[in-house]
Amino acid sequence: MSNAATKLNAFPVFMRVEGEAVAIVGGGEEALAKARLIDQSSAVLRIVTDAAEPDLLTFITQSGAAHIAEAYDAVQLEGAVMVFAASGDEALDRRVVADARRMGIPVNAVDRPELCDFFTPALVNRAPVAIAIGTEGAGPVLAQMLRGRIDRMLSPSLGPLATLAASFRDAAERLLPKGNARRRFWSDFFSGAPARAIEAGDISQAHDAAVGLLLSNTAVSGHVALVGAGPGAEDLLTLRAHRLLMEADVIVHDALVPEAVVAMGRRDAERLPVGKRKGCHTKSQAEINALLVELGREGKRVVRLKSGDPLVFGRAGEEMAALRDAGIAYEVVPGVTAAFAAAADFELPLTLRGVSSSMVFTTGHDLKGNSLPDWAKLAISGATVAVYMGCSVAAEVAGRLIEAGLSPDTAVAVVENASLANRRRFHGTLADLPSLEARADLSGPVMTIIGDAVAGANFERSEPLAAHRHDSAAATATEGVHS
Repeated sequence: MSNAATKLNAFPVFMRVEGEAVAIVGGGEEALAKARLIDQSSAVLRIVTDAAEPDLLTFITQSGAAHIAEAYDAVQLEGAVMVFAASGDEALDRRVVADARRMGIPVNAVDRPELCDFFTPALVNRAPVAIAIGTEGAGPVLAQMLRGRIDRMLSPSLGPLATLAASFRDAAERLLPKGNARRRFWSDFFSGAPARAIEAGDISQAHDAAVGLLLSNTAVSGHVALVGAGPGAEDLLTLRAHRLLMEADVIVHDALVPEAVVAMGRRDAERLPVGKRKGCHTKSQAEINALLVELGREGKRVVRLKSGDPLVFGRAGEEMAALRDAGIAYEVVPGVTAAFAAAADFELPLTLRGVSSSMVFTTGHDLKGNSLPDWAKLAISGATVAVYMGCSVAAEVAGRLIEAGLSPDTAVAVVENASLANRRRFHGTLADLPSLEARADLSGPVMTIIGDAVAGANFERSEPLAAHRHDSAAATATEGVHS
């Protein structure tokens, strides 16, 4: 998606309203709804109407809002920081909007988005924490659904915890150096003992736990997470991967990991690309190992982001050995590997009762010798084979498997950019596979799946490989005639 398509037309801000007047013009349901919303703040409510309905009068009595029980006049807006035109009468609302704009006061006309300087959000209130959800007036129902979902996620004790945090802010800035140590303190504050004590309703214990955290001067120890970024689509990242990305000081990522996935990390995290793509300056594996060790020794929280799953052709073994030898803590977070994404794109059962009960993941690079590798023998005995390297290797794999006795009619599925919106799918047989080698139009990562189970896939949205094979054969024949 291009940036132009994702620009916000209404930018969210939090406006100071403590002790300031907010004027609402109207006497019915719309005015009451806005009054209830603004009453969640410490603004001074001014309700202007000479025809207040009973529910609004009750609210005015209970909330202590100021009630100007007169016909509307522009003078009643003076000194307000915000105005709501909520009369339900279009002509009156337009008048209120025109007056407010003339006086330089931002105005919202209820249910008339074209007259609004600002929109009111659906609000999740954990004062002093507030989460405002806006849809630029497009979908109030959607905003309320999202509000409900976020409300359920957040502990009711988040407000008191944030209030306690505010009281520690000056001390943390005075005692802890900016950067890693300070960020670690706040991370432990919001997810550790202080948070648990507030959750249990014990504010004094929470205070003591926070003091303990602040004064514990244990050296910050580094940690490296080898994280599977999945096949490309950012919503195939695991919840754990996303949490670690949000906590990371540094994200070390391969070139094949899309920007959208890297961008799910903390905005101020340092990002270090380490290549691994044709035409890029790439770091050697030894350099990457040394970089991870160095960052760990500096006490950084590092996410080493790898395409697919770190343990499937991800060279994680070498990185883990280097971290182990250096005594740096690490963990591995599995990711969705490309074979699973390709199979899902094709609705393809990788194992199928009575057809295939085993799977092979291979790069095909071990076909160079005279003897066939063991996985090729498994393919001939019915295993489903997923080939992780590009088009030229797939062609070589096909030739060797046919030579070894696998039927040229064995079903084959090929996906470029598995899991992404711009994926392309092709299907055919083992005999069609060598036609891939001549295809210059396949520039993204290509995944090939071979085996009888592939025949159970859904080929409605894929192109036949054979069509391209015949095109290239015809072109070759034509060249022969003209040469």
